[in-house]
Amino acid sequence: MDHSPRSPYSYGHVPQPIRKSDGAGGVDLGPRDIMRDKENPNMFVPPVTDSGLLPNMKFSFSDAHMQLNQGGWSREITVRDLPIATTLAGVNMKLTAGGVRELHWHQQAEWAYMLLGKARITSVDQAGRNFIADVCEGDLWYFPAGIPHSIQGLEGGCEFLLVFDDGSFSDLNTLSISDWFAHTPKEVLSANFGVPENAFNDIPPGQVYIFQDEVPGSLESQRVQSPYGTVPLSFTHHLLAQPPIKTPGGNVRIVDSSNFPISKTVAAALVEIEPGGMRELHWHPNNDEWQYYLAGQGRMTVFAGNGVARTFDYRAGDVGYVPFAFGHYIQNTGDQSLWFLEMFKSDRFVDVSLNQWMALTPRELVADNLHVGGELLNALRKEKWPVVRYPGYTYLPE
Repeated sequence: MDHSPRSPYSYGHVPQPIRKSDGAGGVDLGPRDIMRDKENPNMFVPPVTDSGLLPNMKFSFSDAHMQLNQGGWSREITVRDLPIATTLAGVNMKLTAGGVRELHWHQQAEWAYMLLGKARITSVDQAGRNFIADVCEGDLWYFPAGIPHSIQGLEGGCEFLLVFDDGSFSDLNTLSISDWFAHTPKEVLSANFGVPENAFNDIPPGQVYIFQDEVPGSLESQRVQSPYGTVPLSFTHHLLAQPPIKTPGGNVRIVDSSNFPISKTVAAALVEIEPGGMRELHWHPNNDEWQYYLAGQGRMTVFAGNGVARTFDYRAGDVGYVPFAFGHYIQNTGDQSLWFLEMFKSDRFVDVSLNQWMALTPRELVADNLHVGGELLNALRKEKWPVVRYPGYTYLPE
């Protein structure tokens, strides 16, 4: 028996960095994280078409710092963790039943997708118009920059993804009501609210961030009537209730300011790719793409031009990123549906389909440019299919 600390063979099948198609590579007997290699087969053994160097475009929430509080937890991915992701940052948060993300506001806009459970959100805008609503799985909310709000878990608790329109954002560095009170002289608080200083004897000594509270009563029992009315544009959107764009291979739900008017700085698409399908070859002409993988597994090759391309593997809980206008696809590499969100710092969702572009360009020009014939030219589509699957031309996992 080999008792060497360098022996990796207790893990069963050990993948090796050897490409089957051309034999490139060689056996690695050194210290390795074999489980990591198994999770990243297309990074460990890149396709022969990969070339050149691109920055890392993947980071997992499983590798992020976990902030634990009474009432819930949070973890975030910012430029500190994924330096390429300059346009957006993400926070994965859990609130227990009654757990509260305290009254606070940001210098950045907040876009959210409910992953599990139910929550109650509250807000007041600059005109004194308020908003109180309950949200559940598949719902969105959006709070513009500077608008104060809160989130509370309802019966059973909740989990959600928060996305902010600044890659440098940190949720632990927000503007919180408890933090402001703690750092304001009590005589000033007394003068501001018209009550004795001893009314503030028990305020928290600093930011509470997340805290445990009782599950609130019904929505109706908590409504507060404002003399100025409610906000004119809803802060919530029921994304899963939105009819999807259905194509062979999956479906897509697009949400931006055209159907969620308050969302002025974040646009998104919720994509389902069925086994054997792929998000077609495309690019986005408006901004970088920030991705969050919800379920399943897939791979993405990012094409940067000048002969540079790199392939990444993704699983549920991972964040991916594609710089502005870089070509890419996302392919389902598993036997279950791949679900993910693609998000942009923009008021509109836009993409350019490689297939559609070629179909709407003179045939002779395409043929001469690529040295292809009628078999491909006749198969091109003038209508865009965000997700594609063709019988006999699918990815089959090994």
